[in-house]
Amino acid sequence: MLEKVLIANRGEIALRVLRACKELGIKTVAVHSVADKDLMHVRLSDESVCIGPPSPAESYLNIPAIISAMEVTHADAVHPGYGFLSENADFAEQVENSGFMFIGPSAETIRLMGDKVSAIDAMREAGVPTVPGSNGPLDDNNERTLALAKEIGYPVIIKAAAGGGGRGMRVVEDEAALLKAIHVTQTEAKSFFGDGTVYLEKYLVDPRHVEIQVIGDGRGNAIYLGDRDCSLQRRHQKVIEEAPAPGIPDEIRQEVAQTCIQACKNMKYRGAGTLEFLYEDERFYFIEMNTRVQVEHPVTEMVTGIDIVKEQLQVAGGAELSVKQEDIQIQGHSFECRINAEDPDTLLPSPGKVQLFHAPGGPGVRVDSHLYSGYSVPPFYDSLIAKLISYGSTREQALTRMQIALDELLIDGIKSNTPLHRELVRDSEFQKGGVNIHYLEKKLNI
Repeated sequence: MLEKVLIANRGEIALRVLRACKELGIKTVAVHSVADKDLMHVRLSDESVCIGPPSPAESYLNIPAIISAMEVTHADAVHPGYGFLSENADFAEQVENSGFMFIGPSAETIRLMGDKVSAIDAMREAGVPTVPGSNGPLDDNNERTLALAKEIGYPVIIKAAAGGGGRGMRVVEDEAALLKAIHVTQTEAKSFFGDGTVYLEKYLVDPRHVEIQVIGDGRGNAIYLGDRDCSLQRRHQKVIEEAPAPGIPDEIRQEVAQTCIQACKNMKYRGAGTLEFLYEDERFYFIEMNTRVQVEHPVTEMVTGIDIVKEQLQVAGGAELSVKQEDIQIQGHSFECRINAEDPDTLLPSPGKVQLFHAPGGPGVRVDSHLYSGYSVPPFYDSLIAKLISYGSTREQALTRMQIALDELLIDGIKSNTPLHRELVRDSEFQKGGVNIHYLEKKLNI
């Protein structure tokens, strides 16, 4: 078992990792920027190290500073959380070359899944269903590209191989616009990601976003912990998630899950990971794999009873998975609302001092947040300030509990998107279950 873990992140996920470490008797080191000296996990950790100015590039993305902090505190391993360096293969490689453990997959696996072309190839080899497309990067042969797009069928979508976060994608409705759109996407991809490689896929018109949670031990064993529906999103950013995904036939669910497990076994995947899919007309289409813990992991924990972060820590320490596939039982339903420090009307960030914070409670309610009364939300980072999670024996009960919890939530001093969430959980279409990925943007007219 690991003895001391450095948490290379901030906010609610850093506090979440700290709690899991404490439960396992692992000492913790918090690294923080100058702006984050008053974060809750910094106050609660066994040791803390300031690694730089507020700018993420000079602190949370500063690989030498983080490795130096590991050296001076004699940490065994680093947990990257999500975002920042969590899917940076160079960081994982440098950590392990420096004699420490990276709590996550190997650098080789991160690179494989970080490139969407190689990721799709690996998934196809394992039998995971993928979107019809170019099955590789586009070259300079325009005639071949035009013929391929015609075969796939319009509309098509051009994607950057190194893309993410909604960037590096462009939908093309007809042949006349294709070649110019490819050139523009390649230029953008080179600018944003340093890699102009793009590929082509069929554009699904009204899909849902469904993802499957997996955990592997790094030795060829892997299990899946059910699925989540993350379709309620705007600008490719998730807003509300739920588990399990409603309205999917069990045989279809089980079939795709088995292919995901095979893919993880092929890679000897280590730690927590999520395979993301578009789901339309009772068919799954792989889009990418996140090689880290997800923001929305709590809904899976609620319906399985498995502590995903503890599993990450134990596997990294050399232990086997604490459960087998036959032990996993999906019971009940869970929702998560992402509470952001932003204006609910303009959706612009709203940093500032939290005058009063009151977290809701009651049966089936969980709050993952680093907020406290008097805390100042800085303007330098992501606006996520809390995750409100509800659980019920049925989807209806879980949704009712979320409505009650949102009404109880109190954040004074800054604006938050709580009013938007209160509206969404009472939306008649969302209450039915199964809205597509475009539903929220159409509702908000954005």
